[in-house]
Amino acid sequence: MRTLRTFGIAAGTLILAVVTLPATVAAQDLAITNARIIVGDGTVIDSGSIIVRGGKIVSVAKGSANTQGLQTIDAKGMSAMPGFIDSHKHVNSGPNEKGQMQSLLEAGYTTVLAGGGQADNNITLRDHIDSGMINGPRIIPSGQVPIRNTTPEAAREAVRALAAKGVKHTGEIALTPEPGPPAEEIAVLKAIVDEAAKAGVQVNVHSVSTPATVAAVDAGVRRLVHLPNKDFTDYDAAAKIASTGSIVAGMLGFGAPIIDRESPAPAPVQFPRDNTPRFRDGKPWPESIVGANRDAQGRAMGTEGAFTIINARRIWDADPNHRTISYSTDQNYADLVVLEHELKSLSIVFSMQDIHRIMGPNSARYVGMEKEIGTLEAGKLADIILLDGNPMLNIYEMLKTKVVVKEGKVVVDKR
Repeated sequence: MRTLRTFGIAAGTLILAVVTLPATVAAQDLAITNARIIVGDGTVIDSGSIIVRGGKIVSVAKGSANTQGLQTIDAKGMSAMPGFIDSHKHVNSGPNEKGQMQSLLEAGYTTVLAGGGQADNNITLRDHIDSGMINGPRIIPSGQVPIRNTTPEAAREAVRALAAKGVKHTGEIALTPEPGPPAEEIAVLKAIVDEAAKAGVQVNVHSVSTPATVAAVDAGVRRLVHLPNKDFTDYDAAAKIASTGSIVAGMLGFGAPIIDRESPAPAPVQFPRDNTPRFRDGKPWPESIVGANRDAQGRAMGTEGAFTIINARRIWDADPNHRTISYSTDQNYADLVVLEHELKSLSIVFSMQDIHRIMGPNSARYVGMEKEIGTLEAGKLADIILLDGNPMLNIYEMLKTKVVVKEGKVVVDKR
């Protein structure tokens, strides 16, 4: 059940009405007033109003607006932002889906690209949410396409099978990182890219080294999962990524430890607060980092964290329009803790304004929905979060989501 709270003032008295709603809620004609509005493209309106009709934003303006006949949320003291977009995260249908999807919504996410797993499972999860069976963010399904121990024609057929199901994204296609993908992988990848262009499917490639990233871009890939975490990306490689219009789903926090941050149920992975550095699977850091960078004696070094942070800034600076990095987490412990962890790494090398751009329009562009989501503008879907604070100040103000509106529907209200 969802809870919708509305506020009214009568003779100086605050009246709170609590209405429970069924899982399926119709799009509302809605007004959000007195909000600090973070548009997402660098524009900030100190105090303004957003009008929503039929699930879409019809106006975003400074000052007051005509709210007659509209459900009104007085956002005084709060900030409005576009709903968060995770451009790569592993989510699946199953017994824990309800809790996980609610956790994502309450952290502020309204769109998630399901970056792995079987297409049918991702479709099922999407359908459970779209039908109103469970509450959750918009799920964009992907499906697996093999690249090893296969042929170019078999890979083409896998792409066609995805398209036949209406799936518009491949899952992450993992290239050999070191010393780089062999010729056989590249031949299959080129076939995938070619067939995907014909079928209208976006190819997402898991490339965690600079050689793998450059090889993917040379093969025609424009969506890259993970910043390189095996090496430092040089200026020429960064320029190639930028010049081709490619985007990297960041994951700056991949190699950084999680320390003394409790991850309670229903998160798939729970962490105790014991002041012990852990990887995202809850095991000791850095030893349990997947594919850990190791020294000559085989000891995990934890250099992944350093590589991703420097590479993010270099790839960002290679594009004067700053469209090369999107936001993604690839992590499945408590979603508010995941959000904090990724924001901490982003804040080392990016301003708050740049973080908002990465999480908004850049991530919308990554998932192929830049015309529909990512900024608060007239004509876009009304995916709006209200935060209890000012997210221009620091990352911690972005951990205070109070209200979530998805396509004009109030799906979370924690006021």
